[in-house]
Amino acid sequence: MQQFKIPLVFHPIYSQLDLPERHRFPIDKYRSLYQSLLDDGVADDVFNTPTPYNYADTLPLLNKEYVDGLVAGKLSAKEMRRIGFPWSEQLVKRTFTAVGGTLLAAELALENGLAINLTGGYHHAFYDFGSGFCMINDLYLAANKMLEHDDINSVLIFDCDVHQGDGTAALASDRDEIITVSLHCEKNFPYRKQTSNLDFGLDKHLDDDAYIEHVEQALNLALKCFPVDAVIYDAGVDIHCDDDLGLLNVSTAGVYRRDKFVLQTCKNKALPVVAVIGGGYQRDIDALTKVHRQLFNAAFAVHS
Repeated sequence: MQQFKIPLVFHPIYSQLDLPERHRFPIDKYRSLYQSLLDDGVADDVFNTPTPYNYADTLPLLNKEYVDGLVAGKLSAKEMRRIGFPWSEQLVKRTFTAVGGTLLAAELALENGLAINLTGGYHHAFYDFGSGFCMINDLYLAANKMLEHDDINSVLIFDCDVHQGDGTAALASDRDEIITVSLHCEKNFPYRKQTSNLDFGLDKHLDDDAYIEHVEQALNLALKCFPVDAVIYDAGVDIHCDDDLGLLNVSTAGVYRRDKFVLQTCKNKALPVVAVIGGGYQRDIDALTKVHRQLFNAAFAVHS
């Protein structure tokens, strides 16, 4: 890992959020992942610090009433329950910094071929509401940011989180230049699925070989059927066999195989990739960190 030069994006606020005891969201995993990389010799100057995304810039991409309500703490109790977090000013600051991180990683990916944000993947956030720990859809905003570049006419959002990227699919439903592909456990949250350009609803308890076969088919089909100039990769690890919310049976080695295949395929086609770490819900933070590390191990193997 000492030669790891791929630009990474991290801010301490990713893990700075007070949550109720035994809350389901593993907020400490971001700090743990950052420290793990430092401990393995990744130079501190590889990390880039994002600034909070200006919430006014979400308009007209997102609903003004919803964004204003989120920022001001005026969403209803029902709306906050759907999101899954108690409201706080820190939550808002963290949310927009995380979004800023994905957008910064998108810019760095276009410059360097690959960049990784140590959070991101908030794919359950819709135009006018949040859901499933997601308030602002960083994947959709990053795709729009990349499309501002003259040589980027289409962006593929390749979502391998175990939960369908329903918010992303809905937001991009009328955008031919944003291609959405979701591989997810069909019998899992969200119960009401949206329609992506390509959806792969996987059976529960799928093992490594069967899962990797689906990933290969999905990415190859997407790159064959759609013009793609850049890729946003949601490398969620809640597919892991030990994940509390996943329902698949993919090993740590399987996660590595997936990530290496995606990154290698994109590199072979000279497609810039911005990757986010996505979901992962083991309560054992050290164990969860090791699974998330597979994305970085794969990136090092492909881009060394």
